Amino acid sequence: MTAASDLSSAESATATVAAAPADAAPKSPAATPAPAGATSRRTRRRSPGSGEMTRLGRFVRGLIGVLVTVGALEALGRAHLASEEDFPPASKVLARAAELAGDHDFVFVQLKATFEAWGVGMLLAIVIAVPLGLLFGTVPYVNTAARALVEFLRPIPSVALIPLVGLILGAGLEMKVTLIAYAAVWPVLFNTLYGLRDVDPLAKETLRAFGFGPLAILRRAVLPAAAPFIYTGVRLASSIALILAVGTEVLSGFGDGIGNFIGSASIEIGGAKDVLAGTVWAGGLGLVVNVVLMLGEKRLFHWHFREGR
Repeated sequence: MTAASDLSSAESATATVAAAPADAAPKSPAATPAPAGATSRRTRRRSPGSGEMTRLGRFVRGLIGVLVTVGALEALGRAHLASEEDFPPASKVLARAAELAGDHDFVFVQLKATFEAWGVGMLLAIVIAVPLGLLFGTVPYVNTAARALVEFLRPIPSVALIPLVGLILGAGLEMKVTLIAYAAVWPVLFNTLYGLRDVDPLAKETLRAFGFGPLAILRRAVLPAAAPFIYTGVRLASSIALILAVGTEVLSGFGDGIGNFIGSASIEIGGAKDVLAGTVWAGGLGLVVNVVLMLGEKRLFHWHFREGR
């Protein structure tokens, strides 16, 4: 009887398992549907041609915009609405800008002076802004104490400090570097603070639970998460720094640099062509710097772009 009852129980259990619905069976990892976000990202990766077409389309549209602008300026210059000395056609301005590329004094004195001041000022701004941003973002008491001073200094335009800085430091590289660093420090500082807010608190708590100290948490969790934001701040500050470099040279009226070249040409008879050609060089330099930094951003932080941030 006991054997018969055991056999009957086993048969009923087998029948129950066999009669169970198909969706009650454990699902293999391969059969588990992927999240919507992962599916969309996988779909985007399967069609690399679409990204290439998008980049090509952006380039073509940008090129069309440049050609339309140059054509409009050429037409205005040829219309003789003003004298050619005051408003030369775009073709002559571009030709003069090309001539400056072979001018030893312009390239190795004026252009070099502007680029040197820009580079040193940017380096100084990064060295100051990133540690301050990390300090303000990780120590709330320091952030609260310094907030009023930061909000007071931030709206002051750097060009308004040219007379004061010129009296203290004198004319030359020191004055330009100081003003450039002052203007460029704010985008880097505030982007560092924004990056610290993006750090996953769970990652920090996990490292803290495993016995990692504050410096190890900063190196392993905080800096990797904040690095894309800091880099974006550096890219934005680079354009501001170049504006300050050229603007300081124009307004100061002494020293070397593209701004000094533009300022000297503006007081000469028929110097409009040189003024516009120098402006083309300043804009071209800013474009090259921005493109290089954007390419570096996509290469260094490609994972950040894949996450759709």
